[in-house]
Amino acid sequence: MTLLQCGKVMTENVLCTGAVNAVKAVWEERIKKHNEDVKREKEFQHKLVRIWEDRVSLTKLKEKVTREDGRVILKIEKEEWKILPSSLLKLNHLQEWQLHRTGLLKIPEFIGRFQNLIVLDLSRNTISEIPRGIGLLTRLQELILSYNKIKTVPKELSNCASLEKLELAVNRDISDLPPELSKLLRLTHLDLSMNHFTTIPLAVLNMPALEWLDMGSNSLQQLPDSLERMQSLHTLWLQRNEITCLPETIRNMKNLETLVLSNNKLQDIPGCMGEMTNLRFVNFRDNPLRLQVTLPPRDSPEEEEEEEQELFGLQFMHAYIQESQRTDDQVNCLTLPISIQSDG
Repeated sequence: MTLLQCGKVMTENVLCTGAVNAVKAVWEERIKKHNEDVKREKEFQHKLVRIWEDRVSLTKLKEKVTREDGRVILKIEKEEWKILPSSLLKLNHLQEWQLHRTGLLKIPEFIGRFQNLIVLDLSRNTISEIPRGIGLLTRLQELILSYNKIKTVPKELSNCASLEKLELAVNRDISDLPPELSKLLRLTHLDLSMNHFTTIPLAVLNMPALEWLDMGSNSLQQLPDSLERMQSLHTLWLQRNEITCLPETIRNMKNLETLVLSNNKLQDIPGCMGEMTNLRFVNFRDNPLRLQVTLPPRDSPEEEEEEEQELFGLQFMHAYIQESQRTDDQVNCLTLPISIQSDG
């Protein structure tokens, strides 16, 4: 093959390769465009599906809206709603949510846009956290989140200036509250039972209006002397803890009427409790008290039944204190001659 022929073959090969590359580039561009078109079409279809689902969800939610005592309420019971759709925002006139046993996983981030909410009851679900946006609900009066899986409480909750009732019972793992919650000046009712508190949080001790507190079934070992700060408190539930003694300052809780201390590790009842004239009901049942006190028998069956109910109640407390003082006086009398003899 001559040099001229070789050059001609090479030129043809180059032209052929160029043509192939050009065709390849065209096809790649077409494939790319096709893929983009398919992607856009899928996104559009997904968007249409979401719009349709939101409309369906909104229709279902509207069917759950009722009116009671002039209040607009969303009420759902034992019906699966793991996630609340954004279409719910179209119902932002709601004043109360009651969603129980729905499997709800989280409180929606847009909760703060429901400015008319007065009651938010999401108990018996699987909620694991409280969003910070909760603090935007300045009209909220009741927040009920018992029987969930919450572990921490955000400080933003302190911005709910109208809050009167807060229930966080049976979340198991809550062990503290942010000190900012003492700013809840209207809070009168607080349920923290069946969690993991080892002491009464400072925020609770400093709540000025608190009247009713349940910290039963926690891991409390002792009560602080500052317990007396809760001057508005009339009901205190502390059953099923590990409390070993009561502070003397408890005598200064002048408004306390109900005190439940059953199933603890109390070994004594302080004599100062005899001065608490406002007490109407106490319960010291199932404590390893150092003295055994038997109440005098009652005459009538009705009185016997009442005695059974109050076996470790108010009458028992006063009888125990008297017996404790009598025992202490006997001990003092026995030690007095020894002291005189020693002086001689």
